[in-house]
Amino acid sequence: MIKLFRYLRHYKLQSILGPLFKLTEACFELAVPLVMANIIDVGIANNDSSYIVKMGIVLVVLGVLGLAASLTAQFFAARASLGFGTELRRDLFHHINTLTHKEIDSLGPSTLVSRMTVDVNQAQTGINMLLRLFLRSPFIVVGAVIMAFTVSVKLTLIFLVASPLLALVIFFVMKKTVPMFKRIQKKLDKTTLMVGENISGVRVIRAFSRQDKENEAFEENARDLLDLQLKAGKISAITNPFTFVIVYIAIIAIIWFGGINVDTGSITQGELIALISYMNQILLALLAVAILVTSLTRAQASSIRINEVFDVKPSFTDEGNTEQQDDPGAPAVEFDNVSYSYHQNSEYALKHISFTADKGQTIGIIGGTGCGKSTLVSLIPRFYEVGEGSVRVCGNDVGKYPFSQLRGRIGYVPQKAELFRGTVAENLRYRKKDASDEELYRALDIAQALDFVTAKQDKLDHMIVAGGKNLSGGQRQRLTIARALVGSPDILILDDSASALDLATDAALRKAIAEKTEGMTVFIVSQRVSSIRRADKILVLDDGEIVGEGTHEQLLKECSIYNEICVSQQYNDRGGADNE
Repeated sequence: MIKLFRYLRHYKLQSILGPLFKLTEACFELAVPLVMANIIDVGIANNDSSYIVKMGIVLVVLGVLGLAASLTAQFFAARASLGFGTELRRDLFHHINTLTHKEIDSLGPSTLVSRMTVDVNQAQTGINMLLRLFLRSPFIVVGAVIMAFTVSVKLTLIFLVASPLLALVIFFVMKKTVPMFKRIQKKLDKTTLMVGENISGVRVIRAFSRQDKENEAFEENARDLLDLQLKAGKISAITNPFTFVIVYIAIIAIIWFGGINVDTGSITQGELIALISYMNQILLALLAVAILVTSLTRAQASSIRINEVFDVKPSFTDEGNTEQQDDPGAPAVEFDNVSYSYHQNSEYALKHISFTADKGQTIGIIGGTGCGKSTLVSLIPRFYEVGEGSVRVCGNDVGKYPFSQLRGRIGYVPQKAELFRGTVAENLRYRKKDASDEELYRALDIAQALDFVTAKQDKLDHMIVAGGKNLSGGQRQRLTIARALVGSPDILILDDSASALDLATDAALRKAIAEKTEGMTVFIVSQRVSSIRRADKILVLDDGEIVGEGTHEQLLKECSIYNEICVSQQYNDRGGADNE
């Protein structure tokens, strides 16, 4: 957790004043038993009512000052902890956004969400408790022992025996619960994942009547989580009983031996009451320590998980890259003997890929499921780093471009249509934030989305809910294609992004792209022969390798795998299944 203290750097004053005011409150609290002793030994013993009233006023003043100091300390602690949480959350979000697809795939979205929310909140709570109690409670314990020494050295030995025993109990609880809280957080990650999958896949679950099975799986995970929490809770729960037993045994000893000392005149009745008060103060302070330990234990477990994310470094960056100048004679995209493995081993997703795409060409990519089509196009915007060989855009290796320049010239449409909560216009301006309405309408027209957008009452101001759930699958896909077209990118990548479109709309889309995006290099990844038939060049992939390259007509004659795909789709050289 110490690593995260750097997020208090802008709240140093609050982090100092909070504990100091808590110490001030503790000083007032330590003075109370001595005032009570004087009231008993002087006021009551001498039947001096004026002295009792005067000391009573002193007690009230001490109480008011202690309350004011406590409230002030709470304010500063809250300011510091909330600021800590805000800065930590911001930096963690920024760090996650620097990670490449490889690291995000490895960590998993559910655990990242859990660490961004639950773990940061736990760390924030731990900081709050730390600033409020880490000085006050030990100060009360030490101060009470010192004050007890001023009353009776012999009886204070009871304090010195009880305090280490109490510390031992707290240490035992902390040692046992820290690993448990880490496991609890992992179970919470799984819970987040299961809930996310069930919500996003609710239609599939209901279509196959899998609600009972999903409920069983969730209940099993919930039971495991409950068992872990109960186990950790039981160990934490022994803190209070054990500390109470030790403290009350100490108080009984103080009363027993203190009574004997009162009889012999070694101490007064007021001093005995003061000793008991100091023992109670130690009890309350140690109970606060127990609460602090529990909170810090959770915060420590969460901090470890947060630091694990910070420790994951992006496998590649654009640091030090400078803006590249295009080579006028170079192809728009060139793959030179490219191989790629997701796990840096012999399991290659792509093997020895070489081809060129000239400016203005349309490149179709087709092949069986898992043959590496999406991986291939993901290497162009450098979502993943090439393992062997090189990918060049306009004559420059993609590894030399700043991300903003490289991706700024590429319009990318993923397989899954992702839209965000906001208006149609706000979603379309993701590529170019200052795009005019005319540019948006042009992109919508090419993407075959103009009709349904203009049919909406608010048109470009129509509100899209999170994930675009208020739109059909085809509408979402067309909007994501329009978003990629805004700003007229040099390279357009359609990664199987027309799967939800009917054949007529798909054909109209490809025709509009061909006619209205002059000079744009287009990559179309598709399972449909009809979608790539008219491409200038078609790449046929099989098991990560290019097994065919050419036009539709050439591949029908030369590539058996392409022929098989056409036959399976009842597609022929006379126009095919949709009679284009």
